[in-house]
Amino acid sequence: MTDTILVPGGRDVRATLDTAAGGTGGDGEDDQPRASTVVVACPPHPQHTGHRGDSRLVAVSDELTDRGIDCLRFDYGAWDEGYGERADTLRAVEWANARYERVALFGFSFGGAMALLAAAEGADVEAVSALGPAGRLADDLDVTAVFDQIPVPVQVIYGTRDDIADWEPVVDCAREYHQSVVEFAADHFFVGQHGKVADAVADFLVPWLQAGGER
Repeated sequence: MTDTILVPGGRDVRATLDTAAGGTGGDGEDDQPRASTVVVACPPHPQHTGHRGDSRLVAVSDELTDRGIDCLRFDYGAWDEGYGERADTLRAVEWANARYERVALFGFSFGGAMALLAAAEGADVEAVSALGPAGRLADDLDVTAVFDQIPVPVQVIYGTRDDIADWEPVVDCAREYHQSVVEFAADHFFVGQHGKVADAVADFLVPWLQAGGER
């Protein structure tokens, strides 16, 4: 089941809530979803056709809902050099926390950076997974500069043939702080491997969500 959500917060942020089998949407103040856990999924760069219907986000959402976890895929508001987009991510997490017991973050490319930056900024999540993440958007939007401020488990997935995202510094940080790193023989878009990527993301996030941060 899928519902369309308008995420409050002053910017035009629209989202799709994919619910696990047998679930209900819960986009009203008193309409609570049946699932107790959700993953907020951040899309790639909106100026490069990134949107919540991105095939990698959809593949991850399909795998999560198959495992009983809801997924909120959202679109950023008007382009704001990464600052408004980080705020959008934080607002989406706030929306999710108001309706679910536990929340995690996932993002692809630009969205991977948004997920990591939001986690460092204090997003209330159990864990975060970043796929092919961008490393730095601006001097004060640098994932590597705040990586040590992320208080939850992190997974970084990268493609060895990725020549688009500056993922190497992020992977180096993840290894330095003993976080999970997953390597695929893939390009930036993980062509032909969306199912395997979705499995890897779900394998990491679902245990943290189900255990409430204790595996």
